[in-house]
Amino acid sequence: MNFIGAWHIYEMEMWDEDYFNMEVQAYIKIVSNNKGNFQFGLVTGEIDGEVVSYANEKRFEFTWEGNDECDPAIGSGWVRIKGKDVLDGEIRFHSGDSSTFLARREKK
Repeated sequence: MNFIGAWHIYEMEMWDEDYFNMEVQAYIKIVSNNKGNFQFGLVTGEIDGEVVSYANEKRFEFTWEGNDECDPAIGSGWVRIKGKDVLDGEIRFHSGDSSTFLARREKK
């Protein structure tokens, strides 16, 4: 269950590819101290999380703080390993939208 690395978001439930890749290729990045960042569309965030064990899986759950079109934004989310080099997750805005997403590990 190695969540560490850069992951390219390739599908989002709420937004299409034209939006989520408008400024950069959408991504979520997790580093070894359980911190990281993400960007999709005009939304950016710094994340702080932890690996949580459930009955038959581990998830990386996080809170985030950042911006949505230059307005302050906060929220939460989670990711889990879905398959070889694929993440399945969700990003939620506090008192707002939420979207599931799929991401692939960045090739080095």
